[in-house]
Amino acid sequence: MKNSPYLVAVYLAIILAGLLFALPNVVPAWALERWPAALPDKPVVLGLDLRGGSHLVLEVDGSELRRERLRTLGEDARRVMREAQTPWRSVETGERSLSIVLRSPEQQSRARDLLAELSSPVGTGRRDLDVVPRGADGIDLVLTEEGLAQSIGRAVEQSLEVIRQRVDQVGVSEPTIQRIGADRILVQLPGLQDPAQLRALLGSTAKMSFHLLGDDDSPDGTRTLRDDEGNSYRVRNTVVLAGDRLSDASAGFDGETREPVVNFRFDRAGARAFAAITQANVGRPFAIVLDGKVLSAPVIREPIIGGSGQISGSFTVQEAGTLSALLRAGALPAKLTVIEERSVGADLGSDVIQKGIYAGVAAFAFVFLFMLLLYGGWGLVANLALSLNIVLTIAAMSMLGATLTLPGIAGIVLGIGLAVDANVLINDRIREETLKGKAAVTAIDAGFRRAYATIMDSNVTALIATVLLFMFGSGPVRGFAITMALGIVISMFTAVSVVKVIMLSIARRQRLKAIHIRPLLRFRPVPDGTRFDFMRRRFAGLGLALALVLGSVALLYKPGLNFGIDFRGGIQMEVAATAPADLARYRAQLDGLGLGEVSLQTVGNEGRLLVRVEQQPGGEVQQTVAVERLKAAVLAIDPQAGFDRTEVVGPKVSGELATAGVIAVILASIAMLIYIWARFEWPFAVGAILTLVLDVVLTLGVFALTGLDFSLTAIAALLTLVGYSVNDKVVVYDRMRENLRSLRKRTLREVINLSINQTLTRSLYTSVTAFLAVLPLAIWGGSAVASFAVPMAFGIVIAATSSIFIAAPILLFLGDWRGRRGITMFAPDTPDTPGPANAAAGQDAPLGTGPKA
Repeated sequence: MKNSPYLVAVYLAIILAGLLFALPNVVPAWALERWPAALPDKPVVLGLDLRGGSHLVLEVDGSELRRERLRTLGEDARRVMREAQTPWRSVETGERSLSIVLRSPEQQSRARDLLAELSSPVGTGRRDLDVVPRGADGIDLVLTEEGLAQSIGRAVEQSLEVIRQRVDQVGVSEPTIQRIGADRILVQLPGLQDPAQLRALLGSTAKMSFHLLGDDDSPDGTRTLRDDEGNSYRVRNTVVLAGDRLSDASAGFDGETREPVVNFRFDRAGARAFAAITQANVGRPFAIVLDGKVLSAPVIREPIIGGSGQISGSFTVQEAGTLSALLRAGALPAKLTVIEERSVGADLGSDVIQKGIYAGVAAFAFVFLFMLLLYGGWGLVANLALSLNIVLTIAAMSMLGATLTLPGIAGIVLGIGLAVDANVLINDRIREETLKGKAAVTAIDAGFRRAYATIMDSNVTALIATVLLFMFGSGPVRGFAITMALGIVISMFTAVSVVKVIMLSIARRQRLKAIHIRPLLRFRPVPDGTRFDFMRRRFAGLGLALALVLGSVALLYKPGLNFGIDFRGGIQMEVAATAPADLARYRAQLDGLGLGEVSLQTVGNEGRLLVRVEQQPGGEVQQTVAVERLKAAVLAIDPQAGFDRTEVVGPKVSGELATAGVIAVILASIAMLIYIWARFEWPFAVGAILTLVLDVVLTLGVFALTGLDFSLTAIAALLTLVGYSVNDKVVVYDRMRENLRSLRKRTLREVINLSINQTLTRSLYTSVTAFLAVLPLAIWGGSAVASFAVPMAFGIVIAATSSIFIAAPILLFLGDWRGRRGITMFAPDTPDTPGPANAAAGQDAPLGTGPKA
């Protein structure tokens, strides 16, 4: 078989393009500025956990939007009925409806027609408002679900634009502002480490309005509002001038008191209206209201015809600057609630990058040396493919504009170990073909062809797990799913296509008659031709597994999983103190805040302190209030302390993340069951899923035993383990299927033992390479990936042993059960055809009826 020159040219073009797209990641910034325009110039975007910054998830307050819609609807209804001279007794606001009682029942039909004009069409055949007669003299205006959904959608779209304008006022470079879901907005600001400033900038709707003060006799009614000092004002409901007429706002200082103020100016129409209002109300107080709070209520001493004014109050310089930025950017259409908040300091981000690089280099070095020891010179070919896999993964991320996070680095590092799985399978197949006496080129071609189906099956199962992780994960965990998926797909090109071309080229150029893939320095952990009788010890293996499962269940009951902030909500803060932390002093100070259970522990060096506070009652707003109180308490002890990491997860988000995590693991298991059932037969699928449940339970036991945080990163570990575990079993199952079809005279027990021995080398080598890749993450990755790397290291060992001692015995039991019913497994022509009766003792029994140990 010859390499097609056209195919080789395509491969070289792909590799060259990958090198060009990856190159900007290693070129200095000053060189990129002089980079030719025709070449790719975008490096991989670093996530906030690597470069520092603030991350907020904001949710449109649907209830506030509904109340505002009902308020304006009430004003419109009164106006319409007043203009049509249709008198009413009362207008009452409900949860999602407006109830109107008319003075005369005869006016009901006419009023209904008038009020129907207030509704608007939504989609096809629906409207945002249902006008429903009630009794003889009442009408209900009911907000429809479609109308509310449309209002929220419009509010989100308008909020996106307002937020972009507000962020521009701060001057943050490369912000990420995007819609997620139906009613949420993600805001990521690199370099901004003060979430309080960000909350003040984004959490305020900045709806400014001007009102006259009134009393009980005011025709439009009044409401009581307060200012920052607690003073109460009876403010008339009617807005005499809205804040959307402002053309400019700026922070300044009062000419007499030198206190910070906000100067504002109206547009032409607003200036005329402001002049008319002040002319008509000289001597009366005039309230300036922002988001339901009175900023100031000066008395109009003379008409203001210049179109400008001043807002004074107890402002700091920063508050005056923030308020002026809010007014310039415009008002949000609805209140936004911060439901998730995370911030990372720049110093911590650089430390994380350094640890990630150390772990990645160490993992590559370990796997490189192991492959060299296993396969000698041919191991260098596999290592070249591994290097190309890393380069092309980075190139693909640069080309797609994907964000690299710390879990993403973990995905690349783990991919290093998993990418060589294909090379292990191929090399072992080629060795088998060589032992059959085939020539070099023929052995290479046959080895790749026979290994391809197994490689495809194992990669598909791994991709199922990563796709589900991307669908149900969030933030940095999605970065892990992206790098893992890219690594898996690219490995099909580098480890299969590229390696085959290289091996064929070497065999032809050197005119090899036979290809001998030998270990370096006679290093071979598993000798050829092993004949271990694994099924003889199946009951011992199952008994040990049962004992471990019971132990894990007991650990899950007590002490249980240490749920992280992602799932239980609350606050987590990493403090960088200027001196060794006095835990007793910090605990006394923080316990006095009345925030419930406060957990303290030192991390890393003595000056770093991890503070955890339970979820606060009162919803998302109270979580952010507690953060500021915590920071103030820490600064009271150490005024120079820094806050390297702050995470706030509200009750809504924590509940959603927990639900999504459980769903992801369940769906992954179901998807694996369906895939294996389709590719093999149901006994294989049942064996794989039962073993998979065991693997997951034992890994959960590791979490309970070690006390590691069970967070989204832990879910990533579980899903990765699910994919890896099924991957390992698919390789063994594939060899069993092949042997069941070709060795019809062998018993099922003999075929299972033979298949395990044939794939023992692959199982051991792949497990070792994956373990070597994860080990540096567990050692040098730091606390951020500890809940991923440590359980994965245990999980790899668990998955490798369970394939042999759990999955295979289950398959033997099910096969014997089917055999007793006259059903063979994988018949040559039509599967599941009835087989002959059980063979007599001492003769070869049909497959599925093997003798019992």
